[in-house]
Amino acid sequence: MERSLRAGRLATFAYFVLNGFLMGMWVVHIPSVEHRVGVDHAVLGWLLLVLGAGAFAGMQVSGPLTDRFGARAVVPLSACLAAASVVLPGLATNAGTLAAALVVYGFGTGAMDVSMNAHAVQVEREYPRPVMSAFHAAYSVGGVFASLVGARTLSWGWSPAASLGAVAVLGLAVTALAAPALLRAEPRAPEEAAPVRPRRRTPRHIWALAALALMIMLCEGVANDWSVLHLRNVLDAPASTAAFAYGAFSAAMTAGRLVADRVTARIGPAAVLRRGAAVAALGLTVAALSPWVPLALAGWAVFGAGLSGCVPQLFSAAGHADQDAAATNVSRVAGLGYLGMLAGPAVIGPLTRLVPLNVTFFLPVAFCVTAAVTAGVLRPRHEPAPHREAETVNP
Repeated sequence: MERSLRAGRLATFAYFVLNGFLMGMWVVHIPSVEHRVGVDHAVLGWLLLVLGAGAFAGMQVSGPLTDRFGARAVVPLSACLAAASVVLPGLATNAGTLAAALVVYGFGTGAMDVSMNAHAVQVEREYPRPVMSAFHAAYSVGGVFASLVGARTLSWGWSPAASLGAVAVLGLAVTALAAPALLRAEPRAPEEAAPVRPRRRTPRHIWALAALALMIMLCEGVANDWSVLHLRNVLDAPASTAAFAYGAFSAAMTAGRLVADRVTARIGPAAVLRRGAAVAALGLTVAALSPWVPLALAGWAVFGAGLSGCVPQLFSAAGHADQDAAATNVSRVAGLGYLGMLAGPAVIGPLTRLVPLNVTFFLPVAFCVTAAVTAGVLRPRHEPAPHREAETVNP
């Protein structure tokens, strides 16, 4: 069992890296695809919302399917769809075909996101300590890898179709290699098996987790879309310096997720969410109020470090709340969280017509404070036993 569990954990890492890599390669090629299709920024913005709608639909479909058939079956299928469809935007020739391509790719990546997180919950359930945050760090690593690979292929003059086509082949190969290591569905003792019952409504506890995910991931979306513009437009930093705002945020978030599992094992998920959200609120407040570029960069880094462990705790709590509906619950939390990330630019943009950009950041600060105050929602009535370090399984 030790060997299969370790293999299952490595396979989960592979899928998280792959999902981040696929999304990153699409993001890198957005300008090229925009030019090829011949749309302006406004139309592209609507098309990106179409991708988000497809991802949300994929999440909601994948959750119940994963609960019914198991992550071992759904993860490879959804990964194949995500990998194969990433080439479609590179083949689009007009706005209509690009919209169709983004719906298909969005559906695949959303389905993959939920099913691989459900498998991550399954791995974590059998592991002697929390491991969810490290999986989310792997997604970020995949995005960094994509930026490096994408920059190289663009410098070689590869077309979007050629570059994304090669990525599709690589993704299918990784999917095939990692699939056999995925864990089988957990055996249930007859007395533990859930009785046959009609479909239940999603518990209010799960919707509370989903609401927190929406707020936290909206904060992430604000950093993704507005951190560079903050330094450029508010503090008049050079473009090359302003780019470090997002770099500081993402690097701190990735580093934080690499250590968050160890911290969670010591102080518990509720404390990680409470303290992390409070630190994030402090960091963004510093960034918003700072008149100096170096201090603002430090604020964005602290913001990323604080947020780093929050979302993995929400996903993990949703997956552990009910073993029979783990993936469905994850799909609810991931779906609303994804909508929150998309809402970041949509919310902040209109507010800038009323107040300066840095003042609008106090909305995500308020969301972080709300998450810190309500972090106790991570302690459900039937909380699983805390993780303990064990000698039987090593990381």
